[in-house]
Amino acid sequence: MSSKQREISRLIAQAGRMLLAHGAESTLVGDIMKRIGLASGMSEVEVSLSASSLVVTTVYQGHCITTTRRCADSGLNMQIVTEVQRICIMMEHGVLDHTLAQHKLDHLAPNRYNRWVVIVMIGLSCASFARLAGGDWMVFAMTFLASAVGMFFRQEMASRHFNPLLNFAATAFVTSLISTQAVRFNLGNVPTLVMASSVLMLVPGFPLINSVADMLKGYVNMGIARFAFGSLLTLSICLGIIAAMRVTGVWGWAV
Repeated sequence: MSSKQREISRLIAQAGRMLLAHGAESTLVGDIMKRIGLASGMSEVEVSLSASSLVVTTVYQGHCITTTRRCADSGLNMQIVTEVQRICIMMEHGVLDHTLAQHKLDHLAPNRYNRWVVIVMIGLSCASFARLAGGDWMVFAMTFLASAVGMFFRQEMASRHFNPLLNFAATAFVTSLISTQAVRFNLGNVPTLVMASSVLMLVPGFPLINSVADMLKGYVNMGIARFAFGSLLTLSICLGIIAAMRVTGVWGWAV
C-alpha cells in the first residue's frame, strides 16, 4: 500500500508542477491536485504552494507521505493546463487509474505554433492597435515592421535561454529603435503611435492578472510573487524603451 501511495503522491506532485510551471492560477493548481489525489483513493490531500516550489501531503489508511517539488517556469501554455485538467476529469469518471494517468502525464508535451505565424500575427495585432488609434496605413506598416522584428528578436533570445528580464529589455530596445525612425522621418499622420503600439506585445498581462486572482482567492504569497515578477518585466520594458530613445534622441510620446 505504501508503494501505491508513493506513486500517487508523485503523480499529484507532477501534475501540480506542470500546472504551476505553465501559468495556471494557484486556486486551480491546488484544486486539481486535490481532485487527482481523491480520485486515486487518498483519504486526504494537502497542498502548499510557493512561487518556485510546491509541497503535497497525502494520507492513506493512516499513513502520511509528504513530497516537495521545485517548479521552474516553462512559459505560458494553456494547452498543458487543459490536458492536465482533462486527465483529472477522466480519473474522476473512472476512465483512468493512477498508472494510466502517470503514463499520460509523462508523454504530455507543449504544442508550439509555427514561429513565423506568431511573428506575422504579433505584427498584425500591434499594427491593428495603431490603426484603431487613428494611424494611417504608413503608421500601420511601420508598427508591423517594428513589432515583427522585435518578436523575432525575442524568440531568438528565448531559444538561447536568456534571462526573461534581459530578454524583455533587449526586445523593447530593438523594437523602439525601429519605431523611432517613424518619428525621425515623420512617416505617417501620427508617427508617435508607432512607438506606443509596437511594444504592446511585451505587456505582461497574464502574470499581473494571475497575481490579482491569487491574492483575491487567498494565495497572497503567490500573488505578491507574481506581481513582483510582472512589475520587474514592466520595468525591464521601460528601461529598454528609454535606452532606445536615449540612443536615437527621439522621445516621441514620452515627452
